[in-house]
Amino acid sequence: MNPTATFFMKNGNKIVIELLPEAAPNTVNSFIHCAKNGWLDGHAIQRIVPGKWVDLSYSAFHKEGCKYLIPLESQLHPEIEPLDSHPGCVCMGGYGEHGNAGCEPFFPLTDCPTHKGIYPVFGKVLEGMDELWRLEKVPTRPVDSPYPGVQINEPLEPEIIERVELELHGVEYPEPIRIESDWLPETWR
Repeated sequence: MNPTATFFMKNGNKIVIELLPEAAPNTVNSFIHCAKNGWLDGHAIQRIVPGKWVDLSYSAFHKEGCKYLIPLESQLHPEIEPLDSHPGCVCMGGYGEHGNAGCEPFFPLTDCPTHKGIYPVFGKVLEGMDELWRLEKVPTRPVDSPYPGVQINEPLEPEIIERVELELHGVEYPEPIRIESDWLPETWR
């Protein structure tokens, strides 16, 4: 049985995801590591791009513990065929040749074929797509982006993740394999 995570939103809604260790093992380990440490709790969703995605964070949740990069799954597990990214998936954000974020999940709101193998699909939504569609429509304001061509819209009223609860079914998941690098994304500083 795969692990699950429940995002309890401050507004009383929730998003339940099934984690897919067979599809993205190190990415799942990384998400579990961050969620177990409570680093996502109390965080306001930072980026919504209507018609594209709901991005929980681009600042590593403002937590020092989340400021690490992990290798692309294809580097660690070339035998695993990456999953396609589409609504109902949970993907991990990344920084191109530098690797994937340790924990900056996003929910695609459209099919994203160019994401395959770059932003690993590490989970699927079991419950709460209605909350994601609601989030897509909340009023936002543009935020200056340090990355050319990257659109950042922040909700006018904070949409807060009150807490994330894991159900690991008694399985122990190891800490993620990290990339040793001095480079950090500008938005993490």
